[in-house]
Amino acid sequence: MIPAARIAAAIEILDRVLQGEPAEKVLTTWGRANRYAGSKDRAAIRDHVFGALRRRRSFAALGGSETGRGLMIGALRADGAAADAVFTGLGHAPAALSPEEATAGRAPREGAEAADCPDWLWDLTEAQLGPRAAAAWQVQQQAAPVGLRANLARISRDALAGRLERHGIATRPDPRSPSALVAEGRPRGLAQLGEFLDGLFELQDAGSQWVSDLVPLAPGQALMDYCAGGGGKTLAVAARVPGGVFHAHDALPRRMADLPQRAERAGVPVRLAPPGAKLSPCDTVLADVPCSGTGTWRRAPDAKWRFSPADLEEITALQAEILDKAAALVRPGGHLVHATCSILAEENEAQAEAFLARHPEFSAASQAALLPDEGTDGYFAAVFSKAG
Repeated sequence: MIPAARIAAAIEILDRVLQGEPAEKVLTTWGRANRYAGSKDRAAIRDHVFGALRRRRSFAALGGSETGRGLMIGALRADGAAADAVFTGLGHAPAALSPEEATAGRAPREGAEAADCPDWLWDLTEAQLGPRAAAAWQVQQQAAPVGLRANLARISRDALAGRLERHGIATRPDPRSPSALVAEGRPRGLAQLGEFLDGLFELQDAGSQWVSDLVPLAPGQALMDYCAGGGGKTLAVAARVPGGVFHAHDALPRRMADLPQRAERAGVPVRLAPPGAKLSPCDTVLADVPCSGTGTWRRAPDAKWRFSPADLEEITALQAEILDKAAALVRPGGHLVHATCSILAEENEAQAEAFLARHPEFSAASQAALLPDEGTDGYFAAVFSKAG
Protein backbone atom coordinates (compact mmCIF):
# COMPACT_ATOMS: atom_id res chain seq x y z
CA MET A 1 0.00 0.00 0.00
CA ILE A 2 1.20 3.53 -0.73
CA PRO A 3 1.38 5.88 2.29
CA ALA A 4 -1.72 7.81 1.17
CA ALA A 5 -3.70 4.54 0.96
CA ARG A 6 -2.73 3.72 4.52
CA ILE A 7 -4.09 7.09 5.60
CA ALA A 8 -7.31 6.42 3.70
CA ALA A 9 -7.66 3.11 5.55
CA ALA A 10 -7.00 4.84 8.89
CA ILE A 11 -9.78 7.34 8.10
CA GLU A 12 -12.23 4.51 7.48
CA ILE A 13 -11.29 2.81 10.74
CA LEU A 14 -11.33 6.02 12.77
CA ASP A 15 -14.85 6.85 11.61
CA ARG A 16 -16.06 3.54 13.03
CA VAL A 17 -14.18 4.04 16.29
CA LEU A 18 -15.62 7.55 16.65
CA GLN A 19 -19.08 5.97 16.35
CA GLY A 20 -18.33 3.86 19.43
CA GLU A 21 -16.71 0.65 18.19
CA PRO A 22 -13.58 -0.56 20.07
CA ALA A 23 -10.41 0.28 18.17
CA GLU A 24 -8.83 -3.16 18.50
CA LYS A 25 -11.95 -4.87 17.19
CA VAL A 26 -12.23 -2.54 14.18
CA LEU A 27 -8.56 -2.95 13.31
CA THR A 28 -8.85 -6.73 13.47
CA THR A 29 -12.01 -6.76 11.37
CA TRP A 30 -10.46 -4.43 8.79
CA GLY A 31 -7.34 -6.58 8.53
CA ARG A 32 -9.36 -9.75 7.92
CA ALA A 33 -11.48 -8.04 5.27
CA ASN A 34 -8.45 -6.59 3.45
CA ARG A 35 -6.02 -9.48 3.08
CA TYR A 36 -3.97 -7.57 0.53
CA ALA A 37 -2.62 -5.40 3.34
CA GLY A 38 0.70 -6.81 4.51
CA SER A 39 2.05 -6.81 8.04
CA LYS A 40 3.90 -3.53 7.52
CA ASP A 41 0.74 -1.94 6.11
CA ARG A 42 -1.33 -3.11 9.07
CA ALA A 43 1.29 -1.87 11.52
CA ALA A 44 1.42 1.55 9.84
CA ILE A 45 -2.37 1.85 9.80
CA ARG A 46 -2.52 0.87 13.45
CA ASP A 47 0.04 3.57 14.27
CA HIS A 48 -2.06 6.16 12.40
CA VAL A 49 -5.25 5.13 14.23
CA PHE A 50 -3.75 5.00 17.70
CA GLY A 51 -1.77 8.20 17.15
CA ALA A 52 -4.96 10.00 16.16
CA LEU A 53 -6.86 8.64 19.16
CA ARG A 54 -4.12 9.69 21.56
CA ARG A 55 -4.34 13.23 20.20
CA ARG A 56 -8.00 13.26 19.23
CA ARG A 57 -8.83 16.75 20.52
CA SER A 58 -5.73 18.56 19.34
CA PHE A 59 -5.78 16.86 15.91
CA ALA A 60 -9.49 17.69 15.55
CA ALA A 61 -8.68 21.34 16.24
CA LEU A 62 -5.85 21.36 13.70
CA GLY A 63 -7.86 19.42 11.13
CA GLY A 64 -11.11 21.32 11.51
CA SER A 65 -13.40 18.44 12.52
CA GLU A 66 -13.66 15.45 14.82
CA THR A 67 -13.99 12.94 11.98
CA GLY A 68 -11.59 10.42 10.53
CA ARG A 69 -10.64 12.91 7.82
CA GLY A 70 -10.32 15.76 10.29
CA LEU A 71 -8.07 13.76 12.59
CA MET A 72 -5.74 12.67 9.80
CA ILE A 73 -5.60 16.18 8.33
CA GLY A 74 -4.72 17.38 11.83
CA ALA A 75 -2.07 14.68 12.17
CA LEU A 76 -0.37 15.81 8.97
CA ARG A 77 -0.50 19.45 9.99
CA ALA A 78 0.91 18.60 13.44
CA ASP A 79 3.88 17.02 11.64
CA GLY A 80 4.32 20.08 9.45
CA ALA A 81 3.22 18.17 6.32
CA ALA A 82 1.00 19.55 3.57
CA ALA A 83 -2.35 17.78 3.78
CA ASP A 84 -3.22 18.58 0.18
CA ALA A 85 -0.20 16.58 -0.97
CA VAL A 86 -1.77 13.46 0.55
CA PHE A 87 -5.47 14.19 0.11
CA THR A 88 -5.37 14.15 -3.70
CA GLY A 89 -8.15 11.72 -4.64
CA LEU A 90 -5.73 9.98 -6.98
CA GLY A 91 -5.56 6.20 -6.95
CA HIS A 92 -6.21 4.95 -3.43
CA ALA A 93 -5.48 8.29 -1.74
CA PRO A 94 -8.18 10.07 0.30
CA ALA A 95 -10.46 12.43 -1.62
CA ALA A 96 -9.05 15.90 -2.26
CA LEU A 97 -9.55 18.55 0.41
CA SER A 98 -12.71 20.58 0.11
CA PRO A 99 -12.36 24.40 0.24
CA GLU A 100 -13.70 24.26 3.80
CA GLU A 101 -11.16 21.60 4.86
CA ALA A 102 -8.33 23.53 3.22
CA THR A 103 -9.01 26.63 5.34
CA ALA A 104 -10.36 25.06 8.53
CA GLY A 105 -8.21 24.32 11.54
CA ARG A 106 -6.65 26.24 14.39
CA ALA A 107 -4.13 25.76 17.15
CA PRO A 108 -5.43 23.71 20.11
CA ARG A 109 -6.57 25.74 23.10
CA GLU A 110 -4.49 25.56 26.26
CA GLY A 111 -5.66 23.13 28.90
CA ALA A 112 -7.69 20.00 28.21
CA GLU A 113 -7.71 20.40 24.42
CA ALA A 114 -3.96 20.85 24.09
CA ALA A 115 -3.37 18.00 26.55
CA ASP A 116 -5.83 15.73 24.72
CA CYS A 117 -7.89 15.07 27.80
CA PRO A 118 -11.66 15.10 28.48
CA ASP A 119 -12.66 18.33 30.23
CA TRP A 120 -13.91 16.67 33.41
CA LEU A 121 -10.72 14.64 33.84
CA TRP A 122 -8.58 17.69 33.17
CA ASP A 123 -10.36 19.58 35.95
CA LEU A 124 -10.08 16.61 38.31
CA THR A 125 -6.39 15.90 37.76
CA GLU A 126 -5.39 19.56 37.71
CA ALA A 127 -6.98 19.94 41.15
CA GLN A 128 -5.20 16.80 42.41
CA LEU A 129 -1.81 17.06 40.70
CA GLY A 130 -1.40 20.77 40.07
CA PRO A 131 1.21 21.58 37.39
CA ARG A 132 2.15 17.89 37.09
CA ALA A 133 -1.23 17.17 35.48
CA ALA A 134 -0.25 18.71 32.15
CA ALA A 135 2.89 16.57 31.93
CA ALA A 136 1.00 13.42 32.92
CA TRP A 137 -1.47 13.92 30.07
CA GLN A 138 0.95 15.21 27.46
CA VAL A 139 3.26 12.22 27.76
CA GLN A 140 0.27 10.06 26.86
CA GLN A 141 0.01 11.80 23.51
CA GLN A 142 2.88 9.59 22.36
CA ALA A 143 3.15 5.83 21.90
CA ALA A 144 4.16 3.87 24.98
CA PRO A 145 7.69 2.49 25.20
CA VAL A 146 8.36 -1.24 24.94
CA GLY A 147 9.24 -2.51 28.41
CA LEU A 148 11.10 -5.76 29.07
CA ARG A 149 11.58 -7.66 32.32
CA ALA A 150 14.68 -9.77 32.74
CA ASN A 151 13.87 -13.03 34.53
CA LEU A 152 16.36 -12.48 37.33
CA ALA A 153 16.07 -16.12 38.38
CA ARG A 154 17.83 -16.99 35.12
CA ILE A 155 19.71 -13.96 33.80
CA SER A 156 20.88 -10.53 34.92
CA ARG A 157 19.53 -7.40 33.31
CA ASP A 158 22.95 -6.49 31.89
CA ALA A 159 23.45 -9.96 30.43
CA LEU A 160 20.03 -9.83 28.80
CA ALA A 161 20.76 -6.41 27.35
CA GLY A 162 23.93 -7.79 25.80
CA ARG A 163 22.14 -10.71 24.22
CA LEU A 164 19.41 -8.46 22.83
CA GLU A 165 22.06 -6.14 21.39
CA ARG A 166 23.41 -9.06 19.37
CA HIS A 167 19.95 -9.26 17.78
CA GLY A 168 20.20 -5.57 16.90
CA ILE A 169 17.84 -4.51 19.71
CA ALA A 170 19.12 -1.58 21.74
CA THR A 171 17.85 -1.17 25.30
CA ARG A 172 18.48 0.99 28.33
CA PRO A 173 18.01 0.12 32.00
CA ASP A 174 15.12 1.73 33.84
CA PRO A 175 16.08 2.87 37.35
CA ARG A 176 12.73 1.99 38.86
CA SER A 177 13.38 -1.76 38.90
CA PRO A 178 16.54 -3.90 38.78
CA SER A 179 14.85 -6.15 36.20
CA ALA A 180 13.54 -3.42 33.88
CA LEU A 181 14.80 -2.60 30.41
CA VAL A 182 13.25 -0.14 27.96
CA ALA A 183 13.72 -0.93 24.27
CA GLU A 184 14.82 1.88 21.99
CA GLY A 185 12.35 2.48 19.18
CA ARG A 186 9.61 -0.07 18.67
CA PRO A 187 11.24 -3.42 17.85
CA ARG A 188 8.97 -6.14 16.54
CA GLY A 189 9.24 -9.89 16.80
CA LEU A 190 10.48 -9.96 20.40
CA ALA A 191 8.24 -12.91 21.27
CA GLN A 192 9.93 -14.97 18.55
CA LEU A 193 13.43 -14.59 19.97
CA GLY A 194 15.10 -17.62 21.53
CA GLU A 195 15.70 -15.64 24.74
CA PHE A 196 11.96 -15.09 25.09
CA LEU A 197 11.06 -18.69 24.29
CA ASP A 198 13.65 -19.84 26.84
CA GLY A 199 12.03 -17.72 29.54
CA LEU A 200 14.84 -15.20 29.94
CA PHE A 201 12.54 -12.18 29.62
CA GLU A 202 8.93 -11.06 29.43
CA LEU A 203 7.29 -8.01 27.90
CA GLN A 204 6.30 -5.86 30.87
CA ASP A 205 6.19 -2.14 31.57
CA ALA A 206 8.80 -0.84 34.00
CA GLY A 207 6.05 0.59 36.20
CA SER A 208 4.40 -2.81 36.51
CA GLN A 209 7.76 -4.21 37.59
CA TRP A 210 8.07 -1.38 40.12
CA VAL A 211 4.75 -2.44 41.65
CA SER A 212 5.91 -6.06 41.77
CA ASP A 213 9.09 -5.06 43.57
CA LEU A 214 6.98 -3.42 46.31
CA VAL A 215 5.15 -6.68 47.07
CA PRO A 216 6.52 -7.97 50.41
CA LEU A 217 7.25 -11.70 50.33
CA ALA A 218 9.99 -13.79 51.92
CA PRO A 219 11.35 -17.11 50.60
CA GLY A 220 8.97 -19.92 51.48
CA GLN A 221 5.97 -17.62 51.97
CA ALA A 222 2.76 -17.75 49.93
CA LEU A 223 1.41 -15.06 47.61
CA MET A 224 -2.15 -14.82 46.32
CA ASP A 225 -2.45 -12.68 43.19
CA TYR A 226 -6.15 -12.03 43.66
CA CYS A 227 -6.81 -10.16 40.38
CA ALA A 228 -4.11 -11.93 38.42
CA GLY A 229 -5.13 -11.27 34.82
CA GLY A 230 -2.24 -12.55 32.71
CA GLY A 231 -0.13 -13.07 35.82
CA GLY A 232 2.75 -10.77 34.91
CA LYS A 233 3.20 -9.46 38.45
CA THR A 234 3.07 -12.98 39.90
CA LEU A 235 5.92 -14.02 37.61
CA ALA A 236 7.89 -10.87 38.45
CA VAL A 237 7.64 -11.51 42.21
CA ALA A 238 8.47 -15.19 41.74
CA ALA A 239 11.67 -14.31 39.87
CA ARG A 240 13.09 -12.58 42.94
CA VAL A 241 11.66 -14.81 45.72
CA PRO A 242 13.10 -18.33 45.57
CA GLY A 243 11.00 -21.00 47.18
CA GLY A 244 7.85 -18.90 47.24
CA VAL A 245 4.42 -20.43 46.83
CA PHE A 246 2.34 -18.65 44.20
CA HIS A 247 -1.42 -18.71 43.71
CA ALA A 248 -3.34 -16.88 40.97
CA HIS A 249 -7.03 -16.03 41.01
CA ASP A 250 -9.23 -13.92 38.77
CA ALA A 251 -12.97 -13.30 38.68
CA LEU A 252 -12.75 -13.99 34.93
CA PRO A 253 -10.56 -17.13 34.70
CA ARG A 254 -10.14 -16.80 30.93
CA ARG A 255 -7.80 -13.89 31.60
CA MET A 256 -5.35 -16.42 33.08
CA ALA A 257 -5.51 -18.76 30.08
CA ASP A 258 -1.88 -18.10 29.06
CA LEU A 259 -0.46 -18.08 32.59
CA PRO A 260 0.37 -21.82 32.85
CA GLN A 261 2.43 -21.63 29.63
CA ARG A 262 4.13 -18.41 30.74
CA ALA A 263 4.90 -19.85 34.17
CA GLU A 264 6.37 -23.03 32.64
CA ARG A 265 8.53 -20.95 30.31
CA ALA A 266 9.77 -18.90 33.27
CA GLY A 267 10.37 -21.98 35.42
CA VAL A 268 7.91 -20.89 38.12
CA PRO A 269 5.18 -23.12 39.57
CA VAL A 270 1.94 -21.11 39.82
CA ARG A 271 -1.25 -22.66 41.17
CA LEU A 272 -4.40 -21.39 39.47
CA ALA A 273 -7.49 -21.23 41.64
CA PRO A 274 -10.42 -22.77 39.72
CA PRO A 275 -13.75 -20.91 39.61
CA GLY A 276 -15.64 -21.26 42.89
CA ALA A 277 -12.67 -22.75 44.74
CA LYS A 278 -12.26 -22.03 48.43
CA LEU A 279 -9.22 -19.77 48.74
CA SER A 280 -6.79 -20.33 51.59
CA PRO A 281 -5.18 -17.45 53.50
CA CYS A 282 -1.72 -16.37 52.31
CA ASP A 283 1.15 -14.36 53.73
CA THR A 284 0.67 -11.66 51.08
CA VAL A 285 -2.32 -10.88 48.90
CA LEU A 286 -1.86 -8.67 45.85
CA ALA A 287 -5.04 -6.91 44.72
CA ASP A 288 -4.15 -5.33 41.39
CA VAL A 289 -7.73 -4.13 41.13
CA PRO A 290 -9.71 -3.24 38.00
CA CYS A 291 -9.34 0.48 37.44
CA SER A 292 -9.80 3.33 35.00
CA GLY A 293 -6.43 2.67 33.41
CA THR A 294 -5.70 6.41 33.28
CA GLY A 295 -2.00 5.69 33.72
CA THR A 296 -1.91 3.41 30.66
CA TRP A 297 -4.25 5.13 28.22
CA ARG A 298 -1.55 5.69 25.62
CA ARG A 299 -1.76 1.90 25.08
CA ALA A 300 -5.58 1.94 24.77
CA PRO A 301 -6.35 5.55 23.85
CA ASP A 302 -9.96 5.01 22.79
CA ALA A 303 -10.76 4.15 26.44
CA LYS A 304 -9.85 7.73 27.39
CA TRP A 305 -12.81 9.09 25.45
CA ARG A 306 -15.33 6.51 26.72
CA PHE A 307 -14.62 6.86 30.45
CA SER A 308 -17.20 8.90 32.39
CA PRO A 309 -17.78 10.18 35.96
CA ALA A 310 -20.35 7.38 36.36
CA ASP A 311 -17.69 4.85 35.35
CA LEU A 312 -15.33 6.25 37.98
CA GLU A 313 -17.99 5.93 40.67
CA GLU A 314 -18.73 2.36 39.62
CA ILE A 315 -15.10 1.28 39.46
CA THR A 316 -14.20 2.71 42.86
CA ALA A 317 -17.12 0.86 44.45
CA LEU A 318 -15.91 -2.38 42.84
CA GLN A 319 -12.37 -1.75 44.08
CA ALA A 320 -13.59 -1.33 47.65
CA GLU A 321 -15.54 -4.60 47.39
CA ILE A 322 -12.48 -6.44 46.07
CA LEU A 323 -10.20 -5.05 48.77
CA ASP A 324 -12.61 -6.18 51.47
CA LYS A 325 -12.65 -9.72 50.05
CA ALA A 326 -8.88 -9.78 49.60
CA ALA A 327 -8.34 -8.60 53.18
CA ALA A 328 -10.04 -11.74 54.48
CA LEU A 329 -7.38 -13.86 52.72
CA VAL A 330 -4.41 -12.29 54.52
CA ARG A 331 -2.87 -14.32 57.34
CA PRO A 332 -2.27 -12.55 60.68
CA GLY A 333 1.01 -10.69 60.39
CA GLY A 334 0.76 -10.69 56.61
CA HIS A 335 0.32 -7.99 53.98
CA LEU A 336 -2.25 -6.74 51.49
CA VAL A 337 -1.11 -4.75 48.45
CA HIS A 338 -3.58 -2.44 46.70
CA ALA A 339 -2.37 -1.59 43.18
CA THR A 340 -3.78 0.29 40.20
CA CYS A 341 -2.60 1.65 36.87
CA SER A 342 -4.46 4.90 37.58
CA ILE A 343 -3.37 8.46 38.31
CA LEU A 344 -6.66 9.40 40.03
CA ALA A 345 -6.73 9.93 43.80
CA GLU A 346 -10.23 8.43 44.01
CA GLU A 347 -8.78 5.05 43.02
CA ASN A 348 -5.50 5.44 44.86
CA GLU A 349 -4.92 7.51 47.99
CA ALA A 350 -8.61 7.97 48.80
CA GLN A 351 -9.29 4.27 48.29
CA ALA A 352 -6.41 3.33 50.59
CA GLU A 353 -7.60 5.75 53.27
CA ALA A 354 -11.17 4.39 53.09
CA PHE A 355 -9.89 0.80 53.35
CA LEU A 356 -7.98 1.55 56.53
CA ALA A 357 -11.05 3.22 58.01
CA ARG A 358 -13.06 0.03 57.36
CA HIS A 359 -10.33 -2.37 58.55
CA PRO A 360 -8.69 -1.35 61.84
CA GLU A 361 -6.83 -4.69 61.86
CA PHE A 362 -4.65 -3.28 59.08
CA SER A 363 -2.14 -0.43 59.20
CA ALA A 364 -0.36 1.48 56.44
CA ALA A 365 3.12 0.12 55.69
CA SER A 366 4.00 2.11 52.57
CA GLN A 367 2.43 4.02 49.70
CA ALA A 368 3.86 5.32 46.44
CA ALA A 369 2.78 6.50 43.00
CA LEU A 370 4.29 6.88 39.54
CA LEU A 371 3.01 9.35 36.97
CA PRO A 372 3.37 8.43 33.29
CA ASP A 373 6.65 9.53 31.77
CA GLU A 374 8.86 8.57 28.85
CA GLY A 375 9.90 5.29 30.46
CA THR A 376 6.86 4.02 32.31
CA ASP A 377 3.10 4.10 32.59
CA GLY A 378 1.33 5.50 35.65
CA TYR A 379 0.90 3.25 38.71
CA PHE A 380 -0.03 3.33 42.39
CA ALA A 381 0.67 0.87 45.18
CA ALA A 382 -0.26 0.86 48.86
CA VAL A 383 0.98 -1.86 51.21
CA PHE A 384 -1.06 -2.64 54.35
CA SER A 385 0.15 -4.78 57.29
CA LYS A 386 -2.26 -7.01 59.17
CA ALA A 387 -1.93 -7.32 62.93
CA GLY A 388 -0.45 -10.61 64.09
